[in-house]
Amino acid sequence: MILATDLDGTFLAGSAEQRHRLYRLIDQHPGIQLIFITGRGLEAVMPLLSDPSIPRPDYIVCDVGATVVDGHTLQPLQPLQSMIEAHWPGEHVVAAAMRPYTALQRQDVPQERRCSYFCDPKTLAPLRAQIEQTARSLGCDVLYSADRYLDILPPGTDKGRTLAALARTLGLPVERILVAGDTLNDLSMYVAGFRGVCVGQSEQALLEATAGQQRTLHAQAPGCGGILEAITHFKLLDARDPHLAAPAPVSHDGAQLLMVYHRLPFDEAIEDGKLVQRPPRSPNGIIPSLLSFFKGGQKGSWIAWGIDDPKHRPFQRHVQVDQAQYPTLRATRVPLSRQEVDIFYKRFSKEAFWPMLHVFWERARFREDDWQVFLKVNRKFAEATAAEAAHGATVWIHDYNLWMVPAYLRELRPDVKIAFFHHTYFPSADVFNVVPWRREIIGSLLSCDYIGFHIPRQVENFVDVVRGAAPVERLAWENCAPRFLTYGCAVGLDTMTTRLRVGDRDVALGAHPVGTDLGRIHDTLARSDVRNDIFKLRREIGARKLVLSVERLDYTKGTLAKLEAFERVLEQHPEQCGKVTLLMVCVPAAREMTVYRTLQNQIEQAVGRINGRFARLDWTPVRFFAKALPFEQVVAHYAAAQVMWITPLRDGLNLVAKEFIATHGIEGSNGVLVLSEFAGAAAELKGAVLTNPHDPADLAAGLMQALLMPEEEAEARQRQLHGIVEYYDVDRWGREFLEAVEGSGKAA
Repeated sequence: MILATDLDGTFLAGSAEQRHRLYRLIDQHPGIQLIFITGRGLEAVMPLLSDPSIPRPDYIVCDVGATVVDGHTLQPLQPLQSMIEAHWPGEHVVAAAMRPYTALQRQDVPQERRCSYFCDPKTLAPLRAQIEQTARSLGCDVLYSADRYLDILPPGTDKGRTLAALARTLGLPVERILVAGDTLNDLSMYVAGFRGVCVGQSEQALLEATAGQQRTLHAQAPGCGGILEAITHFKLLDARDPHLAAPAPVSHDGAQLLMVYHRLPFDEAIEDGKLVQRPPRSPNGIIPSLLSFFKGGQKGSWIAWGIDDPKHRPFQRHVQVDQAQYPTLRATRVPLSRQEVDIFYKRFSKEAFWPMLHVFWERARFREDDWQVFLKVNRKFAEATAAEAAHGATVWIHDYNLWMVPAYLRELRPDVKIAFFHHTYFPSADVFNVVPWRREIIGSLLSCDYIGFHIPRQVENFVDVVRGAAPVERLAWENCAPRFLTYGCAVGLDTMTTRLRVGDRDVALGAHPVGTDLGRIHDTLARSDVRNDIFKLRREIGARKLVLSVERLDYTKGTLAKLEAFERVLEQHPEQCGKVTLLMVCVPAAREMTVYRTLQNQIEQAVGRINGRFARLDWTPVRFFAKALPFEQVVAHYAAAQVMWITPLRDGLNLVAKEFIATHGIEGSNGVLVLSEFAGAAAELKGAVLTNPHDPADLAAGLMQALLMPEEEAEARQRQLHGIVEYYDVDRWGREFLEAVEGSGKAA
């Protein structure tokens, strides 16, 4: 069958259950073609194509029949479009001819090959004959609808005649076409000889005009429900067709809270042919915080990938996380091959999305084949989540690797509450729009009930992108102060959007900077081996000041700019030679990620150059370690350092800054934080010395300010910073995020 349907009031209307049922039928049934046929212009239809919950049409007839395009490529359908175009005198010609009729007000909506006007029936009546005569003199037709709208169109153009021409062009069987509408504007489709349905709550004028037509059903249910009635009434599908069956009821026995994260809360290894769990090699404070939500007996599931290795069969889909601490939590392993992990995570995510997100769009490499693997992996995550969730469960999805999970999950489980937290930076539209699949990604994120970012700037960047993809209504907003800096740094902002309406969906937004795990740092500092490491480091550095830099090897971290600034300090302030040591710890990327090899070579060359110029027998200016240190050693370095120098060119947050502050707060010492104002944490950490990593002079000046800072000022800054880090710890971050999610369904 072929469904040719109007949009507003018809295909986009009806109950959520009926829409979901019809949309799934169209998506999954191989024998159904879909045609959008609407008065909207193509630009106004495009946001619907970004909504993953709405089936993609095979063809689009818009501008009341004046525009016909392929639904997948959006290219004009020839020769039909050229035939319509040939009889159109041009927008400016028509607009000029209609200008004397001041009773007409041009609609400011996207439109092509037509001129659309608002009209007042009373003032229009005496002018109607003249307007029609003027249109005829241009070779055009006039279409009135709902006593409020008037369209000047190419001759012989309306929804019904264009649909008939499309059917002839494509060789579509007329008896298999079902047209659906709800206003008098759709009447031309019903008089063109097709089977039709006037959905429930249609305009009375349309019902009267189609009364007595044997091929037209007046349905009871509105919108999609009426279309489903018509499919059954006209027997367009076999009654035994399994696609017509209602979806199976959702079990209430699944998990109430689901964490969807790319990695498990433990490392895995094969020992004696068995899958065993080990503590994470590079643990972070987020995972323990997320696990803490399952201590209260709430039934939960942690969705993450597991390597499906043919050498080790069978694949274990479910494993217990920690029976003693989390008896009601189990991990659901999504089976991925090593090749899928390499493409989806190590290559595509890091080579396409990572550089773009951090505003290095010129480094991004977009490959369609990789995108298809990305979609496949995201669908696997969504299917695993849908199978585990109880009715009405809360699903918390983490980061850009899983952008498309909300789209698939909303289709599979419209009953669940979907929350998403974006851990990385989110850029503005002029950067994000370089992504070939930007509409699909934004459409997926708009399937969420709640979306969280670190800081308000990232929220507004997201809103900026959405505004370019779909009509948006800003329902609610709030001031950023006093929680965040407003005008005091590059990522500051004064107000933040907290709720959007896009189409018929409301999406709540919020800023939630991830906190650090102070309890873990406190326990680490209490260990005797860590105390011994701190003592050794302090003895080794002696009276010199230790400037510490801990970061992953990545071009976004500004490592080269930092080294050049340090070289500048030693040049311009020779009195600092021998008095300060820069210790850099760069965690290297996985061997498969070759994109970072050139950067590591450049960093090592810069370190060699600086040490070659300034080193003395008893002093090496830069100590560089290209390896990952255990967390215990990192904390020891935090405690031994007087200055933390963090200079990312762009960063979503930067937890290292918070860990350094927490360490000195627990130690009772004064550490000075020099922080890039392009790190998300800069909007939150009042008391840091902010620096511009794009300005070599400012980078050097920021370091000198820290090195020469009076003790009283360092103490005051440390006290202010520790108050922030201590209060907004990782546990508060998790609690406040979930509280915001639970409140997202309330009216603005």
